[in-house]
Amino acid sequence: MNIVVVGGGLAAANAVEELRAQGYSGDLTLVAAEPHLPYERPPLSKGLLLGSAEPESVFAHGADWYDEQQVDLRLGRPVDRIDLERGRAHVGDEAIAYDRLLLATGASPRRLRVADEAGVPVAYLRTLDDSLALKERLGGRVVVVGAGWIGLEVAAAAREAGADVTVVEQAVQPLEAVLGPELGEVFADLHREHGVDLRLGAGVDAETLAGADLVVVGIGAAPADELAREAGLECDDGVLVDARLRASDPHVYAAGDVARHDHPTLGRLRVEHWDAAIHQGRAAARAMLGDDAPYDRLPYFFTDQYDLGMEYVGHVGPEGYDEVVVRGDKAARRLVAYWLRGGTVVAGMHLNEWDATDGIRAAVGGPLPAE
Repeated sequence: MNIVVVGGGLAAANAVEELRAQGYSGDLTLVAAEPHLPYERPPLSKGLLLGSAEPESVFAHGADWYDEQQVDLRLGRPVDRIDLERGRAHVGDEAIAYDRLLLATGASPRRLRVADEAGVPVAYLRTLDDSLALKERLGGRVVVVGAGWIGLEVAAAAREAGADVTVVEQAVQPLEAVLGPELGEVFADLHREHGVDLRLGAGVDAETLAGADLVVVGIGAAPADELAREAGLECDDGVLVDARLRASDPHVYAAGDVARHDHPTLGRLRVEHWDAAIHQGRAAARAMLGDDAPYDRLPYFFTDQYDLGMEYVGHVGPEGYDEVVVRGDKAARRLVAYWLRGGTVVAGMHLNEWDATDGIRAAVGGPLPAE
């Protein structure tokens, strides 16, 4: 059997690792558009941007590991098209045959036209090269558009680098779509205490951006599903995959940011986080080898900003929530919070309570745990 993995992130790296760990000894090819070894992305807006991590630390494995595991590594060579009927991934003039194909092509930053046309330097953060270039430009006056995870982490790094930082966000609180206004205000207070000019409920125009030394746009990402769409795979905000991460073609799977997964209990969702890339990559590898177990892991993500650390488990989803129960000291930013719908915990989060994560994970899907 021949297996081809398309992508250069953690989903791809973990898939090839799991394939070999499960005893697969057939041909294994990894094709990545970027020239770098497969790497993880959280440090790009955290340790690498802060200068507390070295570029070499982001790689999932060294080059020797791929040689030892007999992985045919093709870097800096994007797959141009997929022929589903013949089972071929085309890279330039070469056609690579596959029996199973994993798409782990990730996502791309959403562009902001008003920023691109403002006549000031503009940066988007997605790749290792983006992060290294951004780190060198975090001085002076920095305007960050978007108060999501990337925007706030960049703002924190810029402030620690001594920049004058303005963050512009349309919502009434940072992270409102994920945390709601009740907990979003915690992050608003945090950034204002560190000197960020946080402008909430505000739009972006050329006047806002004028005079900036750098504008960083962090308004979300779109799944990189063009290759799948052109091949004829079913897509809708990502590659549609079943509970086993299999696409509409039975020989093709998808994992990570590009996959819109049919979760056994949460329904359709696409998760753009480090944890999902790791575990979906591994699960897809097992599925390609015949494992019928559904991927049912709960979404998980984390952030580090200034002296605040946070971990979140679960998924509120489009149905929303009825109430948020907060236990701890909100002002001191040491707390555990639970989001409930119909008396059931759908998500939980801690701030600076590092022994709480296992309990939060256990609570999701059940009633509010006793104090």
